[in-house]
Amino acid sequence: MIRRTVALAGALAFGIGIATAPVAAAEPYYKNCTAARDAGAAPILKGEPGYRSELDRDGDGIACEPKPR
Repeated sequence: MIRRTVALAGALAFGIGIATAPVAAAEPYYKNCTAARDAGAAPILKGEPGYRSELDRDGDGIACEPKPR
């Protein structure tokens, strides 16, 4: 009896949107800087989606900087 009550309450809450939560969008993941450049995302600043310290060679907060000429 308790299981039915809980199941019914859960179904009602879900049906009217009380138990729903927004789904977060996944951050982009770039395997390397070539992939980031190909996607048009480079350079990537610290705090921006897709930034990882592994892509920031000199640790200045800018990943996948343009190559020096």
